Amino acid sequence: MARLVVSVPTQSEFDYISKYDVEPVMWKVDSPAPRQDLDIAVMPYFFDVKKLAYLEGMSPRLVQLASIGFDGVAEQAPAGLTIANAATVHETATAELTLGLMLAAQREIPRMVRNQDRNHWENFRAVGLADSTVVIVGVGGVGTAIAERLEPFEVNTVRVASRERDDFRGHVYGIDQLPELLPTADIVVLAVPLSDSTQHLADDAFFSQMRDDSLFVNIARGKVADTEALIRHAGRIRVALDVVDPEPLPENSPLWSNPAVLIAPHVGGWSQAQFPRHNALVGRQIEHLLAGEEPENVVLTS
Repeated sequence: MARLVVSVPTQSEFDYISKYDVEPVMWKVDSPAPRQDLDIAVMPYFFDVKKLAYLEGMSPRLVQLASIGFDGVAEQAPAGLTIANAATVHETATAELTLGLMLAAQREIPRMVRNQDRNHWENFRAVGLADSTVVIVGVGGVGTAIAERLEPFEVNTVRVASRERDDFRGHVYGIDQLPELLPTADIVVLAVPLSDSTQHLADDAFFSQMRDDSLFVNIARGKVADTEALIRHAGRIRVALDVVDPEPLPENSPLWSNPAVLIAPHVGGWSQAQFPRHNALVGRQIEHLLAGEEPENVVLTS
């Protein structure tokens, strides 16, 4: 049986997969592929999905993305490809950052940092996280990881998905019930993939239904929120963002200077856990194909 030909974009990945019965190939997907007989093509973490065009005329058995999100891939991928996302790689780190943003906003840690910068001692009582109601919109891997990490914080967690149902964790509300749920929330977290149905999900009506001084957290995709509507409501509500639209956030955006806004530069999945987990996923995909099994995390067969 011929060895699998596997392309990866970094030296560390090249070194990692060399322990398998494969022919490793370096390809950063910034030019045409060095070989046409790739069995697995691993994409870089940040890459322009238009570069999937480099796979035109090729027939890899799997194209492995490095992100959970795959918006735009279906529109740009040549026909005949099997594409998998990086579920299991980023959920934990993204949930960590989400909790960090929530705690920072609720306990006003940026206020403490600004006071420290000017050697100013100020006692104040913050809102806090305990006893709050947190509405999480999205019950996929990231939303579930956030809900799990909220359990020790003694909050009322309300989960929302595309349709109402019950699962092993309890009740899940439908997204059509958001108008009833948003006024009850102290914190609203967006953790949905970007799609036609979720683009600008958080619009002017959405923000208008949120209570004064409640917290809006977006760790989904920037376009899930309407930026202009967000700007209008920031201040009446508090905001914590890991994603924005557009990215990077323009220097003249009023979100930068609004004291009610906390901004992280799209680093949810970026932690020390990312690369070992990504390598492990690529390793499992190699093992699946070597064993004649279907790959995991398939999100698109074009």
